[in-house]
Amino acid sequence: MEIKNSFIKRILSYFIRGLVLVAPLYATALIIWTGIEFLDNIIPIHVPISGNQMVYLPGLGGLIIVGGIILLGFFFSTFVPQSFLKFTESIMRRIPLVSLIYYSIKDLILAFVGDKKKFNQPVLVTMYKDTGIKKIGFITQTDLSHLNIHDHVAVYMPLSYSLSGELFIVPVENLTMLETSSTDVMKMLISGGVSVKISKEETHEDDDPSS
Repeated sequence: MEIKNSFIKRILSYFIRGLVLVAPLYATALIIWTGIEFLDNIIPIHVPISGNQMVYLPGLGGLIIVGGIILLGFFFSTFVPQSFLKFTESIMRRIPLVSLIYYSIKDLILAFVGDKKKFNQPVLVTMYKDTGIKKIGFITQTDLSHLNIHDHVAVYMPLSYSLSGELFIVPVENLTMLETSSTDVMKMLISGGVSVKISKEETHEDDDPSS
């Protein structure tokens, strides 16, 4: 009976190790493939091989879209005057619904990949001083005077295992700046805190002079 239990535990251990290896790889591949399929559905590429037979080339449509975006970025950065772009955006700003959609998407993209990234200053926020409960977030706005709010900042707090989050208006006195990598903090938040141990180990390995 003891040998049987030992065998079952070993099989279960192998299964868990295999799951830890396969599940992240599968999820990563699935997300990437879903993105490729989404782009391919915009411009599906079928190449004729013989007669009326067509062969679908996965990824080619997405490659064309990415290449087109790069060319557009190059064209507007090199040949189109910035004054023209500002004039165009000033017109769009005056159209209520278009302005709301356009600038919301633009600001969201710039928050991650632009020159003025917003999620680059992680902070520790004291939510309740009587209990000492704290939450981690990212400062997105330091000046709220346009809302007639002073001595407060806007802090965005992502939710774990989700693409959503919450925005809080926090008194400056309740903030503690975190002098650490914003990428590591975001990874910790999204994973519910389980990846912080891996992050620390990686940091120690990188800081080890002997490595």
